[in-house]
Amino acid sequence: MREISGAAGHRRGAGAPLRGRVAVVTGAARGVGEALARRLSEAGMSVVLLGRENETLRRAAAALPNRTLCVEADVTDRAALESAARLVERELGPASVVVANAGIAAGGPFADTPADLWQRVVDVNLVGAANTARAFLPQLARTRGYFLQIASTAAFGSAPMMSAYCASKAGAESFALALRGEVEPDHIGVGVAYLHWTGTDMVAGIDDHPVLSALRRNQPRFARRVHSADQVAGWLASGIARRARAVYAPPWLRWCQPLRPLFPAVVARITRRELRHHSPAELASDLTVLGAGGRADWDAYRSAGRPPDNP
Repeated sequence: MREISGAAGHRRGAGAPLRGRVAVVTGAARGVGEALARRLSEAGMSVVLLGRENETLRRAAAALPNRTLCVEADVTDRAALESAARLVERELGPASVVVANAGIAAGGPFADTPADLWQRVVDVNLVGAANTARAFLPQLARTRGYFLQIASTAAFGSAPMMSAYCASKAGAESFALALRGEVEPDHIGVGVAYLHWTGTDMVAGIDDHPVLSALRRNQPRFARRVHSADQVAGWLASGIARRARAVYAPPWLRWCQPLRPLFPAVVARITRRELRHHSPAELASDLTVLGAGGRADWDAYRSAGRPPDNP
């Protein structure tokens, strides 16, 4: 699906470095992706909103002040992304900014999580990011552009009950760091964005999980704060304008990097205590796909009956 729209004018946004260029944002139907698409459009960019939800994508695009292109595509489908890349270049020109934001999460014990759901989370969050990079790197090489990988503090300290999400976000971070060294000779910048508690529908369901709720409850007060998707998008847009190698949302996360070796032990201590208070049946009953976007992807995946055929 595609739909191109435009607007008569635009407001001032992140700054002149982005004006007149083309940005691609995956997972743009809602949450951080939608908010970032808006920020980049306000900065004067033509924005491609790529995602799974046709009507939601169209509504998000209709609110943007600059020219947009909607593409309904599954980031795990390489053929669909290659087709999307050709469409973007034909309709708007080569991309200068590509943001691998599409992501889903499932909460619950690993042993009770259906194998295909666990793999789907990894496929969307990690393989989907690599597919996105593969499809658009030729354009970024021509524009000397910038690729931003959306990661998470889940890459800092893995949380029980979120094994697929944590593994995929750690993998996505590692992928982006490896990619950076490969594409620097082509003058392509690669950044990694570390997001903490963000006010999306995915995070809204986390407090229903006893172990995840305990992890948040045991963080310092300032670290428990949930930031709006728009505020996080502002930090991301600023990082994109600077071609930052790392973007922290919120900014204080940068000071956590030297402490990363300590986080697994702290998380393990908290979760051991909490797991003793809940039976396996209680924990298994909380198994779910988090957020409306994740459920939409999972429903579409199951209705297809099998993974997409890739070349």
